[in-house]
Amino acid sequence: MINVTVIWALIILFIIQPDVAHEGAVSGAQLFLHALLPYLLPYIILTQWLLKMPTNRHQKSQWSRYIKAYVLGSFGGFPVGAVTVSEMKKSGELSPRESSLLLAACHAPGPMFIIGFVGNELLGSVANGWKLLIAIHLANVVFFLLSLIILRGHSIQPPQQSISHSSKTSPLLSSIKDSSSVILLVATTVIFFSSLGNVLSHVVSAIFPVDMEITKTLLLAVFEMTSGVQAATEYFSGTAIYPLLIATIISINGLSIHMQVMTLAKGASISILPYIAGRAWNIVLVPLLFLWMY
Repeated sequence: MINVTVIWALIILFIIQPDVAHEGAVSGAQLFLHALLPYLLPYIILTQWLLKMPTNRHQKSQWSRYIKAYVLGSFGGFPVGAVTVSEMKKSGELSPRESSLLLAACHAPGPMFIIGFVGNELLGSVANGWKLLIAIHLANVVFFLLSLIILRGHSIQPPQQSISHSSKTSPLLSSIKDSSSVILLVATTVIFFSSLGNVLSHVVSAIFPVDMEITKTLLLAVFEMTSGVQAATEYFSGTAIYPLLIATIISINGLSIHMQVMTLAKGASISILPYIAGRAWNIVLVPLLFLWMY
């Protein structure tokens, strides 16, 4: 756990560098409003709406539930996968072990972001965006299948049917209500970690003899993925390591996204250990797969 002294140190840093903290917060807010909210909110509402529609859950096969979770959760961007798996766990469609494995597998950036923004605008072609997207999903699927093989000797208990409570609230209104809390969580983490990364990069560059460009890119990559991608583009675009750097930053995801997923998983009582293992797997495998296809 983070020591209280560290928290007070960060508070002091924010106080003595209000302009730097403000710059990072504004950058994070603009990032959320222009790059995340427009495509994330509609998809989350529709996904929640679909998951809240009454279905015959006990008639669904094991693999049909897995495919449903992956298709709905992996193509809407972060943290739609965690939202989907958490909702299916709460509704009784997934067992605790299934939900923990799928939490790790159903975790990928949206196709619009990878193909349109990263591929077309940053890497110079839609084809490069497709290659990166394929590398991400291939790593996720292989991790999930290997996890099932490893746990083959351990019985995966069938999901428990949840007890439905009668409610006058329509599925659409309920999905909008639940989506608002998810969006607030995303906005809070993006703005906070963008500001924190900006402050720490200035402090590290002032104390240690390191290049500001490298420091800011590395710290933002650790704290907030999209800000890290923007910093890498600003400082390293056109260099030989640029494509590999982009793939690595996207594989790291950043603490902002990890906090979103862990908060949602905790709310549904889902173990995050497979998720942590899955992220370590992707950090190694995705850049290598992308470099091989690039």
